[in-house]
Amino acid sequence: MALIITDECINCDVCEPECPNEAISAGAEIYVIDPGKCTECVGHYSEPQCQQVCPVDCIPVDPKHVETEARLMERYHQLTGL
Repeated sequence: MALIITDECINCDVCEPECPNEAISAGAEIYVIDPGKCTECVGHYSEPQCQQVCPVDCIPVDPKHVETEARLMERYHQLTGL
C-alpha cells in the first residue's frame, strides 16, 4: 500500500527529506506522495519514516493503492536497482 497525505497537512516540511525513495514532494497546497515511488519504507526501514516524523498524524495508508509487502519489496528493488 502506498501512503497518502491528507488535507490536515500543515506543510511543516519534515516528511519530504525523510523519504528514502523521494516519493514526497510539495503539491499545490500540501505535500503529496507519488504512489509509484512509495514503498512504505519497505526495504529501507521497519516503519514508514514520514509517519514517524509527522507532527499531526496526517499520513495514513492510501485505500486506493492497496499492495502486499511483497509488491512493496518488488518496487523497492526496481527503484534501487538491487
